[in-house]
Amino acid sequence: MADDLDRLLDEVERRLCHRRGGGGQEQPAAAKEGRSAKVLMSAGSNEEDLDDIIDEICNDSSFTKTPPKLKSNSASLTPERNSVVVQAHGKRCCPVYLGGSLSPSGIGTNISKRACDRLRCTACDFRVSLFNDYVWDQSCDYLFFRNNMPELSKLRAKMIKKKGARAYACQCSWRSIDELTDLQTEQQLRWVCGKHGE
Repeated sequence: MADDLDRLLDEVERRLCHRRGGGGQEQPAAAKEGRSAKVLMSAGSNEEDLDDIIDEICNDSSFTKTPPKLKSNSASLTPERNSVVVQAHGKRCCPVYLGGSLSPSGIGTNISKRACDRLRCTACDFRVSLFNDYVWDQSCDYLFFRNNMPELSKLRAKMIKKKGARAYACQCSWRSIDELTDLQTEQQLRWVCGKHGE
């Protein structure tokens, strides 16, 4: 099944490259063997529909369009052009810092060490919540966060008030931080900066 899918994708890529003028590239394995990806498909699928879909993809005019321009931070001589352009990417912290409630928040850099307030967990795909002037109780466990995130009313049951600290949590991990800490020192956490808006 996986080989059939790979051959079908190779066929689509070959057709797409051929339309763009890249026909001099190496032929995919299915073409070398003198077979089409259509032959490799199961008898129960509608081959004509798939060919139509592939042709539609190849004929799609969005492939020939240029990518949208990104918003520039510098001043432009044509402000009316900048008003139409949409910012595609936000800024990220590098490196990412965690910190207590007394640490400044925002975009962290090597020069401006700030605790990131836009963290996202790559393990559970949840936004990391942070609570100023609280720490997590020692009895916290994975199931507590899995069942109660992000409902603050349920989380309060295991939060302890502590001035200057900050409690971080997603659905699978949690930390209590008192001072500015580089996230790289916390190897078991799979948190990343989730982009800051301007």
